[in-house]
Amino acid sequence: MSIKTFRGLLESGAQERIRLETLDGKTGYRIKKFELIARKPGTTDYEHIVKLFSIKQTVIDEEINFSEMTLLAAGFTEGGAATNFIGNPLSVIFDSVTFNQDIFVTQFDSKSALPCNYYLELEQIRLDDVEATAVILKNFRNTNTV
Repeated sequence: MSIKTFRGLLESGAQERIRLETLDGKTGYRIKKFELIARKPGTTDYEHIVKLFSIKQTVIDEEINFSEMTLLAAGFTEGGAATNFIGNPLSVIFDSVTFNQDIFVTQFDSKSALPCNYYLELEQIRLDDVEATAVILKNFRNTNTV
């Protein structure tokens, strides 16, 4: 199908909802690209941690835990003013899981509490009834675990 793109500037400690859900649940998505760039690269010290989740987060921090079933992707970039160092994303990792519900992007700057830009490409996938039900049930199971 097609590619949908999303981008934004997210403050440190902030969360943004990306609206994806449809009435019939038959449109699924997979992450194709996830990139980060600082708001002022090479001019300030920063360490940005940007994460994508399948559910809204109550705590936004620098911890990356791939055992967390609702974590869809994580990215890290850093840079510094003293050395005029501009870091590329040192790590951007995403799961190839299919989802059909809203997702949430969070950002935390562990050095200076600065905002960070993100760019996200999602591939749209047409789901049949069985696939749509399976994705919805998986999302429901992952959001209702203790």
